Amino acid sequence: MGEKIFLMTMEGSNKEIIGTKDKHILDAMLAVGIDKAPKGCHGGGCGVCKIKIIKGEVTTLTQSRKFLSVEEEKDGHVLACRAFPLSDLEFEFIGKPKCKVNEKKKYGFV
Repeated sequence: MGEKIFLMTMEGSNKEIIGTKDKHILDAMLAVGIDKAPKGCHGGGCGVCKIKIIKGEVTTLTQSRKFLSVEEEKDGHVLACRAFPLSDLEFEFIGKPKCKVNEKKKYGFV
């Protein structure tokens, strides 16, 4: 029997995103050409891949409190690089460019 596949949809996109419980949501997005967040650390250390789960269930690895507050997490926000689908999902991409590299560019240090 094969691995269970979940259909994920992102508000504002008409692309079908296919996920599994072993592939985080960001990788699934990148696999279909949705590149709203740069493929970077995948460790939750920059916060650029923040999404809000509208419908469905996910499991997560540790979420960085620097980029995702307890209140946000209770409201359904997760970092896509640290979240895995447990059901079909509907989500909204929030994404905040908070990487140190982006902050350096913002202030002219790079």
